[in-house]
Amino acid sequence: MSLQNTPSSERVHIAFFGVRNVGKSSVVNAVTGQELSIVSDVKGTTTDPVKKTMELLPIGPVVIIDTPGIDDVGELGEERVRRTKRILNQTDVAVLVISAPEGMHTADRELIRLFQQKNIPFLIALNKTDLVKDPADCSFAVHSSEETETFSAVPVSALTGEGIWDLKEALGKQAKAVSSERPLVRDLVEPGDPVILVVPIDKAAPKGRLILPQQMVIRDLLDVGAAPVVVRDLEYPDILKTLFGISMPSPDLNGNTPRPALVITDSQVFGKISAQTPTDIPLTSFSMLMARYKGNLEQAVHGAKSIHELREGDTVLISEGCTHHRQCGDIGTVKLPKWLEDFTGKKLQYAFTSGNDFPEDLSPYRLVIHCGGCMLNEREMQSRAQHALDEQVPMTNYGVAIAEIHGILDRCVQPLLH
Repeated sequence: MSLQNTPSSERVHIAFFGVRNVGKSSVVNAVTGQELSIVSDVKGTTTDPVKKTMELLPIGPVVIIDTPGIDDVGELGEERVRRTKRILNQTDVAVLVISAPEGMHTADRELIRLFQQKNIPFLIALNKTDLVKDPADCSFAVHSSEETETFSAVPVSALTGEGIWDLKEALGKQAKAVSSERPLVRDLVEPGDPVILVVPIDKAAPKGRLILPQQMVIRDLLDVGAAPVVVRDLEYPDILKTLFGISMPSPDLNGNTPRPALVITDSQVFGKISAQTPTDIPLTSFSMLMARYKGNLEQAVHGAKSIHELREGDTVLISEGCTHHRQCGDIGTVKLPKWLEDFTGKKLQYAFTSGNDFPEDLSPYRLVIHCGGCMLNEREMQSRAQHALDEQVPMTNYGVAIAEIHGILDRCVQPLLH
């Protein structure tokens, strides 16, 4: 991941939906100005969601997603529809493409209900207006048992390009409305504050680069004018002594030297770094910052308490948002299970998921432990957190769980609560 690029997880996700053969892919290609998707008159040409990371004026960094037709048929078609609906969980802005000659289908109305249910802002693009005499009347009534709602549409022609700029302008307004300037760490410090970042370099560390949460924290600290000091866990005690005159276990607390405003550590060395950090210095982890940034920190803290209630044979779901190659000593599949069993004294069962895979049915699991979600956008993380709440399954986060296991959760969550 280049420091020059906006990560896909930090981009606005715009997804195009609709029934087969309404020209979704043609509209996507017209909006992006690229041959992003294959176009054909044959129904069902788009067989899987197609994603493209790009810069799109007037919006900026985006992820464009073209989806298969929501009315696909057959056993394979049902799987395509299921994958299309899963895209909703990561959609910041939805575009419902409708064919002007055909009008709205039942499947389109169902999509609108799903957008509303998931609180996804959406636009209707009325495509193929070059095939109708009067596209001016572009409103559609959606009927339900409770009420009738009317939605306006943006008339476009992917063939001639007419209306495409209007659609992009409308998308820009929607994207601006959903974009948020969420603080990752900058609201916790002041300009000039020294902040120590403890970054272990081991077999799991990517060669030649820092992982995304570390990059994001450094940038957020620089944006506010703080002074990040990056150090390995091996040199952390020396840095405390050299820069701040602090020697453990009997630190000098006379206030004659500057002190770190905050220490942020990789969760894997939480216990070690906590023992080496004076209690008057705020301490947290990259993972816990990510839980506050795009997940649900309060839910994660509450979920971590469920670790104490695990029983012999319970199944714990450990889920990661990325699909990295797992190595010896992997935190998700090796370290966390060992820490859990050492802490609880119970023999537990485990299930593991990665990437976009997250179970629709969480009932088999007694606890969900999720990574920080740096490779997932906020919408996806919030959707997973809400899914766990709906199914009444406790869900926590790697860093929060590890802090609870080491008995330091109250200390490490405290800096994030104001």
